[in-house]
Amino acid sequence: MGALNQTRVTEFIFLGLTDNWVLEILFFVPFTVTYMLTLLGNILIVVTIVFTPRLHSPMYFFLSNLSFIDICHSSVTVPKMLEGLLLERKTISFDNCIAQLFFLHLFACAEIFLLTIMAYDRYVAICIPLHYSNVMNMKICVQLVFALWLGGTIHSLVQTFLTIRLPYCGPNIINSYFCDVPPVIKLACTDTYLTGILIVSNSGTISLVCFLALVTSYTVILFSLRKQSAEGRRKALSTCSSHFMVVALFFGPCIFLYTRPDSSFSIDKVVSVFYTVVTPLLNPLIYTLRNEEVKTAMKHLRQRRICS
Repeated sequence: MGALNQTRVTEFIFLGLTDNWVLEILFFVPFTVTYMLTLLGNILIVVTIVFTPRLHSPMYFFLSNLSFIDICHSSVTVPKMLEGLLLERKTISFDNCIAQLFFLHLFACAEIFLLTIMAYDRYVAICIPLHYSNVMNMKICVQLVFALWLGGTIHSLVQTFLTIRLPYCGPNIINSYFCDVPPVIKLACTDTYLTGILIVSNSGTISLVCFLALVTSYTVILFSLRKQSAEGRRKALSTCSSHFMVVALFFGPCIFLYTRPDSSFSIDKVVSVFYTVVTPLLNPLIYTLRNEEVKTAMKHLRQRRICS
């Protein structure tokens, strides 16, 4: 409580993506287009799955949840970033900064758990298909989704608590375009070494353990494909390769940003942009371009809309 009572900072100032005003104006258009495409693409996937009965299976149930999380994840940071690109002074109140930090980690952690669950779903479907309907029935799927949101909430509460318990009484300039734990705790008026270790341990452990679980599941799947027919291998590889591309694109930046000690590199902002802006757009592109069932369902929905 003593640390909280010492808090003096009421707002933070972002340095943004760059100190070049011309570049920021140039960035505004492509990032705005990317964000709009992210919203439209992921909303389209959710609508397609909800209104296509033959897509009411565990794999597509999880895919619709992934699209929903991507919408939320990008909306936590991108609108504020776009606003900052047009303003010379980029500020955020202390309370809003903490809220942004909380929801950023909530949706990021939820996506990590969801990608892990999706890998397990593919493992069961490919390696033990006869038990799939029992192991991955809809009741269990709903319970797994509830568990991932609960786990994401607990993780985010821990990260937020470790951040707000520190005193912020002086510096208020964040070398980023959004509030995240590592750049914010650097501004605390106390030694943050232990806090930094706890934060890295929390985020880093989740990222690494889930990533290793994913790699293990896909390794087992690849070995099991040797026993399947050529057509079965083709379908399984098509589905799993799409999923693994999403995993690599998401986990790469997560591991780079959250599994190292309190240090910063010049490439951090580039990695953050890819993590918060680009990846949520790539997810629907990868799944729709490589998934014939989703593309066919989208065509049927469009035809039904035209006919009506």
